[in-house]
Amino acid sequence: MKKRRPSAKRHGSETKADAGKRVTLARALSKLGYCSRTQAEKLIAGGRVSVGGRRTTDLSRWVDIEADRIAVDGVTVAAEAKIYLMLNKPRGLVTTREDPEGRPTVYSCLGDADARFLSPVGRLDKASEGLLLFTNDTVLAQRLLDPETHLGKIYHVQVSGIFDDAAAARMMEGVSEGGEQLRAARVQRLRSGERNSWVEVELQEGRNRQIRRMLDVLGFECLRLVRVSIGEIELGDLPKGAVRPLTEVEIEYLRRRTALEA
Repeated sequence: MKKRRPSAKRHGSETKADAGKRVTLARALSKLGYCSRTQAEKLIAGGRVSVGGRRTTDLSRWVDIEADRIAVDGVTVAAEAKIYLMLNKPRGLVTTREDPEGRPTVYSCLGDADARFLSPVGRLDKASEGLLLFTNDTVLAQRLLDPETHLGKIYHVQVSGIFDDAAAARMMEGVSEGGEQLRAARVQRLRSGERNSWVEVELQEGRNRQIRRMLDVLGFECLRLVRVSIGEIELGDLPKGAVRPLTEVEIEYLRRRTALEA
């Protein structure tokens, strides 16, 4: 008698219909906001986690995050309330929870917010400023970072010298740096003085220090870089170093823009 081949799900692969629901057990505990994935793996290995009332130490086990009853030490784990924040990042902070060099981080700005499981959506380097999103909604965060989402990010950049139309065209055509081809979706000069210019740059990809690297190839020094919007989410007049929750309209926009149901 011919044996049935195991389904893909039993080996841990997801179908499109299951995306976001079927995940490894450790990932499920992380998504539910209970603990980090590393902490979850320790709990599972220690026999403290059960699925459907049965304890398991299988780190490779997959579960349905919506249907399976997951518990730690007999207490059912419920999904933590989703948090969505906007920070006007000041210059000089690194975008990480802890810095091995002891430099101040963006988490110092979160104040009374419960930041245990909040993560930044993308990064701004130490010298950059402006709009930075935080959330514990890992599914939404992953969709926002996916290049296929084509969510434009707009930056206002101060550069040394006079930035002309030819330089803007070069950035949109693309420049080669460090073995990578870098390009901007849109570049527009905002204003120029005798010694420097302000330029608006839109990116739809997130390469490391992308704008600074492009400007360096073109011979411009980046004096200041401020992210002012992510899609239709705008920094507005939020004071530097301040944090505010996203509005329901903003959250619905991000979910709609990333093809997640509102």
